[in-house]
Amino acid sequence: FLQKMLRCKQSAIVVQQGALGQLGTLLSERFPTALHFAVVSDETVWQLHGEALAASLEASGCAGKWHQLSIEPGEAHKTRETKAHIEDWMLAQLCDRDTCVVAFGGGVVGDLAGFVAATYMRGVRVVQVPTTLLAMVDSSVGGKTGLDTPAGKNLVGAFHQPDLIVVDPTVLRTLPRRELCNGMAEVIKAGLIRSEPLFSLVEQNADKVQSLDLDVLTDIVTRSIAIKSEVVELDEKEKGLREILNCGHTVGHAVEALLQPDLLHGECVAIGMVKEVEIARRLAAISADLLNRLTSCLKAYQLPTEVPAGLNIDDIMEKMAVDKKNKAGKKRVVFVSDVGQCQPSACVVEDEVVRLILAKSVCVVPKRAITGTVRVPGSKSISNRVVLMAALGKGRCAISGLLHSDDTKVMLDAVSRLGVKFLEFSDGGRTVTIDGLAGNVTAAGAEEIYLGNAGTAARFLTTACTLASSGSSVLTGNKRMQERPIADLVTALRANGCSIQEERNQGCLPLTVHGTGLKGGVIELAATISSQYVSSILIAAPYAQEPVTLRLVGDVVSEPYIEMTVALMRQFGVDVEKVDARTYRIPLGGYVNPETFQVEADASSASYPLALAALTGGTVTVEAVGQASIQGDAAFCSVLQKMGCQVEQGAQHTTVTGPTDHSQLRGIDVDMGHITDTFMTAAVVMAAAPPGQVSRITNIANQRVKECNRIAAMVCELAKCGVQARELDDGIEIEGAGDRQPQQQQQ
Repeated sequence: FLQKMLRCKQSAIVVQQGALGQLGTLLSERFPTALHFAVVSDETVWQLHGEALAASLEASGCAGKWHQLSIEPGEAHKTRETKAHIEDWMLAQLCDRDTCVVAFGGGVVGDLAGFVAATYMRGVRVVQVPTTLLAMVDSSVGGKTGLDTPAGKNLVGAFHQPDLIVVDPTVLRTLPRRELCNGMAEVIKAGLIRSEPLFSLVEQNADKVQSLDLDVLTDIVTRSIAIKSEVVELDEKEKGLREILNCGHTVGHAVEALLQPDLLHGECVAIGMVKEVEIARRLAAISADLLNRLTSCLKAYQLPTEVPAGLNIDDIMEKMAVDKKNKAGKKRVVFVSDVGQCQPSACVVEDEVVRLILAKSVCVVPKRAITGTVRVPGSKSISNRVVLMAALGKGRCAISGLLHSDDTKVMLDAVSRLGVKFLEFSDGGRTVTIDGLAGNVTAAGAEEIYLGNAGTAARFLTTACTLASSGSSVLTGNKRMQERPIADLVTALRANGCSIQEERNQGCLPLTVHGTGLKGGVIELAATISSQYVSSILIAAPYAQEPVTLRLVGDVVSEPYIEMTVALMRQFGVDVEKVDARTYRIPLGGYVNPETFQVEADASSASYPLALAALTGGTVTVEAVGQASIQGDAAFCSVLQKMGCQVEQGAQHTTVTGPTDHSQLRGIDVDMGHITDTFMTAAVVMAAAPPGQVSRITNIANQRVKECNRIAAMVCELAKCGVQARELDDGIEIEGAGDRQPQQQQQ
């Protein structure tokens, strides 16, 4: 990887793989008159890389001029006492004003050694040689130095620009994965505030970064440094613009001050970014897509997104009160408006808003009827189907309105593992362009495809992975995903000649799926547990060796989701023939990707604002979910209509008006087998019916094998609200509670 030369104020910045071996030459050429090089490191870094640095110094004009001190590692030692220790050591070495301090380590070493250089004999030169990703992309650049005090982080320090910054990404090979991901928080921040292309690069390369692909890491490091250098050039002393580099740090520093060393700096900044975007969203009405995209990206690098349990809000607010960005006693945070865009300086936020965002729970007390028009995010069900179809299809497809969620993220990651080479985000991440494989799936190999708790992705990918001509792919997920059933799908595929092994528990992930191709012909499948099994075979069937006739055995659950799959396949050029209620015939030929595809708004999510209208007597219209929707859940409004609401549904909208008094809501018996994902919303509305009104939801037994047992969970949570509910064999019974309040508040 070629050497990259950057500048930040008077700092020359070298980014090059192997640059550590050239450090001695770089120092002797840049500081020919220096009499002393005071190398400050920590014990861990010196043990790992000290020999290489010493060899470089001895082989250059620095021989005989350098001294070395190792301090104890960790943020706990970034103190006044450690600074005094370094200064006393330098005095003992007779270091004078012709000394150059070399900070060789992570952020703690860089901040401390830089602060020493700023004050030693009223200022000597300093060189930053960062050895952690966090230090490379952030703390080594820009001249900020300092130490921590009991009151907070970096409250004592100085601006002191380094003369030289030498970045060697190869030293990251010795960095623990947690530390690597810790540094990625600052990279994600840089893209969030200033560069959508960098953010997209980070999104698309989580696997390569975490497997230490040095070319990708060097590119990411270089781009991040360039962004920070640009900002520092415009505002060195943080009078305005440079404040944007503190995105996530107002909340993050407060959390860090309370939880270090248990949480690392980048982990706290990750939490801070999410909370500060939530603040901005509340005050500035930014898109939910931004928050979802940020959260998904952070989770891809195993970074936390929530304030840890046990932290007291008052303690966080107290720490935030001494943040350096505060003015006139007011807290200030950086407002991001979209990926790559933010306000030019930090903005004032009232304590009340901060407390609301930090709260683990809130009490919502509607004072009036809720009325309005909303558009909910894109459909998860459609997003996952379309991503896989476009990945299998021929040509490029620009998908707009894609839902930013964990499930969608793992599907995008998975198709890239199966051979998709072109995944490009545009329009602030709201559009992803996929260059299809034309059916030429490549097995992922020994490295597992981790799917979290994404059941849709797990089922769909099981069949898709069989399409590879050789090799194998391993599908796995979290603990709950490894408990969720997939046996009926595996049985049907094995009967068709596919080779699939359960690696742990029978009928569950992890699975090793061998690339045998899908034979085709007649496939019989039990569809009594999940319609996703059916959709899995349907989506892959156009690439079978023979035309597929899919025969479903037993009662079919969630049939509207099967019809959704068939409708989407038609839009991608494959016409599925429904021979009878349980038989589908799928032709060969594969998908022809449309140039563009717009994902519908999510009909399941639309149930929430519509339920608010039912509960408060207001009128709510949801756009882009109506009679023309291919989602079965668009029919949820019919449940509300049976309960006493007025409903008006057009092709592209649904409007619900609730009764003026929710005591007018009626208990009903309803079969929700065709719209199972909305039964929880219906249950809440049913709970608000007056005492004596009993409702029963049936034909939803498959909801027991989702990310949790949803039926049992609803019985439990409704009980906390003072509502009596009982499990049925295939559903739930709810007694209306009206205005009755629970006897005791429970968390």
